[in-house]
Amino acid sequence: MAVAYLPSPATEVWHLAIIPVRAYALCVLAAVVAGLWLTDRRYRRAGGRPGVILDLATVAVPIGLVGARAYSVLTDTGRYFGPGRDWTDMLRVWDGGMGVAAGVAVGAVAAWAYCRRTGVEAGPIALAAAPALAVAQAISVWGNWFTQELYGAPSGLPWAVAVAPQHRAAGLQSAATFQPLFLYESLLDLVVAACIVAAIRRYALSGGQAFALYAALWTAVAAVMQALRVDYSPRMLGMRTNMVAMLVVLAAACAYLALVHRRSRQRPGQQAAETSPQVQH
Repeated sequence: MAVAYLPSPATEVWHLAIIPVRAYALCVLAAVVAGLWLTDRRYRRAGGRPGVILDLATVAVPIGLVGARAYSVLTDTGRYFGPGRDWTDMLRVWDGGMGVAAGVAVGAVAAWAYCRRTGVEAGPIALAAAPALAVAQAISVWGNWFTQELYGAPSGLPWAVAVAPQHRAAGLQSAATFQPLFLYESLLDLVVAACIVAAIRRYALSGGQAFALYAALWTAVAAVMQALRVDYSPRMLGMRTNMVAMLVVLAAACAYLALVHRRSRQRPGQQAAETSPQVQH
């Protein structure tokens, strides 16, 4: 074992009297609260009405959480159904297993539908939410530290994370410390948030562009982390299911940004043609 290393928490559950308090759930809750607070702060600073973000959150957050859990269950059915399995485990969200990309996607659709129904302009909300979501994910990923998931190859670096034998990947039982991918992802998510804020200020991005930039940068980071992890996660098409999902979102976000950029370059030429004087013969 490395001389210096990052220890894993001794427990992921604490008890207040008879009430169990689970660290994974606390990380998700802290992420939601932080994300909403930052989104509301940015939205109101841009001139938005107070209370709009909280009202929207009552719809988008629960639907997003359900979507995140549904994705996790549907992509890993063997964990919940079949011989020796208890299907009620799919309700135990506090034990981990949340598809963050699916949760954000479903929550974003729910937020868009809410805006359409209530007449609230979605663009300023997306502009405020884009960096806030990256910060929220920088917080939520720490839930993997408590559940001892999302780690990479064995490592002797001073910041390598200790993983208990029962959580170590098959074939790596003799290793004690591993690359802390959750830590790397958390730090990179904060970099993503800073890049989005800088891009919004530098290029005057629209809400759609800011949200697409967030989706592209965050999924790129998450896809790299999925490629480096050695612990268990379900697979599809020979790749980790989460990586497939990240690559799909990344491709969609990049396609949207490219389309918007192409249209913005064509528009000045079109306007010039429309306003140029007609030559009479």
